[in-house]
Amino acid sequence: MIKVVLTSPRVAPGLLTRAAWQALERAEVIGAAAGVESPTVQAVVGSGLVVTSVEGGPDEQWSWLVSAASEGRAVAWLVGEDGEPALLRLVADHLAREPRPAYEVEILHGSYDVPGARLIDLVQVMDRLRRNCPWDQEQTHESLAKYLLEETYETLEAIGTGDSEHLREELGDLLLQVVFHARIAEEAVEDPDGDDGPWSIDDVAGGIVEKLIRRHPHVFGSVDATDVATVEANWETIKAAEKQRSSVLEGIPLALPALALADKVLSRAAKVLPPMDTTGKLAEEQVGTDLLDLVRQARSAGIDPEQALRNAVRQLADEVRAAE
Repeated sequence: MIKVVLTSPRVAPGLLTRAAWQALERAEVIGAAAGVESPTVQAVVGSGLVVTSVEGGPDEQWSWLVSAASEGRAVAWLVGEDGEPALLRLVADHLAREPRPAYEVEILHGSYDVPGARLIDLVQVMDRLRRNCPWDQEQTHESLAKYLLEETYETLEAIGTGDSEHLREELGDLLLQVVFHARIAEEAVEDPDGDDGPWSIDDVAGGIVEKLIRRHPHVFGSVDATDVATVEANWETIKAAEKQRSSVLEGIPLALPALALADKVLSRAAKVLPPMDTTGKLAEEQVGTDLLDLVRQARSAGIDPEQALRNAVRQLADEVRAAE
């Protein structure tokens, strides 16, 4: 009997299924590719089992397995982290042949990927790029800033087109920027006079996990929230307690495009200034047409519409701070 045990490199070594451990413990001989420092092999050896390192390529490894099985021995093979596709092809070809051999061959999954497991691959690839690629080695938070902005806009464009595959690709590009910045941060030098220092992608993920749990007490705690309005109110209350800001405008990135900046400031201003008269309902198409017409008029008058709107938003911000 040959049992080929597949494991995931994204799962902690030794976290094998019960069936996998039983197969290894019952095997009379366990083999693995020579020269491969597999954490799973090390975990199996650490449990007290003996693993034989088999020299050569897939043909030699398969011959070793067949030889041991032909002798009537129970054999197990620990597949390496790369999945050893060449060896598995030999196994598949063997299983398809007639007549069938006297011994059986079973493919056994010793561990499975959990959701999010491929993120580990991304972190490992980014680490290797940072160490071995001249271009990646030279990058800084500042040099990557333009790419972060570019990928954000490309992601928004993909959302606008409704193309799901395009969105998946662009989200991957955006995710790369997050992982890249986190990898650079790992190399930061500790500042003895401040709080600055190295941090990693785990710190990024840990921070947002803690924030989400903290700001969703209706999910992770005992707070009742039966509608969206209550959820949003709770979120703002918790956020205000965390940030301890002196103005509702704090935290708004001024680098936002003028229109997005105006929308954000107006949203915050509504908490301080008296409500504006907004009688009448506007259609989305009409809003777009009116905005386009304003831009056209501004161009004809030699006015930069982006700067003009920024100036108006700045005046509104002054009114908000005066009211506060």
